[in-house]
Amino acid sequence: MPITIADVAARAKVSKTTVSRVLNGKGELDESTAARVRAVIDELGYVPSSRAVGLARGRTRVVGMLVPSLTWPWIGEVIQGAVDVLETERYGLLLFTCNRGEESMRQFGAQVSAKSFDGLLVIEPEGTLDYIATLHRRGLPMVLIDDRDQTSGEIPSVSTTNHDGAGSAARHLLEIGRRSPLVITGPERFGCTSQRTDGFAAVYADAGRPIPAERTSLGDFTVDCGIAAVQTALEAGVEFDAVFAHNDLSALGAMQALQDTGRRVPQDVAVVGFDDIPTAAHTQPPLSTVHQPLREMGEAAARTLLAHFEGTPLPNRPTVIPASFVKRGSTVE
Repeated sequence: MPITIADVAARAKVSKTTVSRVLNGKGELDESTAARVRAVIDELGYVPSSRAVGLARGRTRVVGMLVPSLTWPWIGEVIQGAVDVLETERYGLLLFTCNRGEESMRQFGAQVSAKSFDGLLVIEPEGTLDYIATLHRRGLPMVLIDDRDQTSGEIPSVSTTNHDGAGSAARHLLEIGRRSPLVITGPERFGCTSQRTDGFAAVYADAGRPIPAERTSLGDFTVDCGIAAVQTALEAGVEFDAVFAHNDLSALGAMQALQDTGRRVPQDVAVVGFDDIPTAAHTQPPLSTVHQPLREMGEAAARTLLAHFEGTPLPNRPTVIPASFVKRGSTVE
């Protein structure tokens, strides 16, 4: 049979209330009594219910995290950053995905109602922003990671410099003499798409090389969209000497399509991605890309939330961690 708080109390010859006070560090107790209770706890191997201790302390010491899916190649880095901070501070993580759509969100909502966690980290699943904002207005502490939809700032957030990161990719391509890039964007509904589009285009425009519509292809962040964009451009006779893709997966698709048609990367066409997922360093050739500080973003979001639990107000401005350019073999030999 599992050891209970009653067993500890009986062996230590104190009340269950006294044992509870020792466990929770509440109330004034004679030190010899507290030491005796701790000794009995060690002797019996008693492990208190984390939920019961949480209720006694007024918090669960669990943080919830809502993400679209674990299949996105960069999500793991963000989660690991958050976990590193939470585990160091002895918090648990309750992870929710939206793989099953409305059913997943119903299960998430039930855990919110049950107060199963003290606060929430969010990589916003598509179509959930209004609901998430409502939870925030009702008092659930939260931090949004990767503010794709450019919210008004109502929800505290941690993001990166999409505009400047794309600009750094453009400057690199110009420095190596690439004047006619093909741009493969992300979905129009995402804020990061417009930021990356504008940042890249501005650098080329300043250099007197504005990017025409025929060299911009609307994508969806997949390998297939990168393949399709390159194939369509080649079939239409569009001339380009570089590809800038809004994420690494579509850049990998572009490289595959180029190589399948006999184009050499980077000699004929240089290719740049965005994200710096782990695979990017191991492609043939290795992919030049804009590094998103994914783990650092997860760490910063978790620290912000935990600081709030200790009394620090949540920031009313986004926390921005700069992106950086990583030069590899897909742009330079």
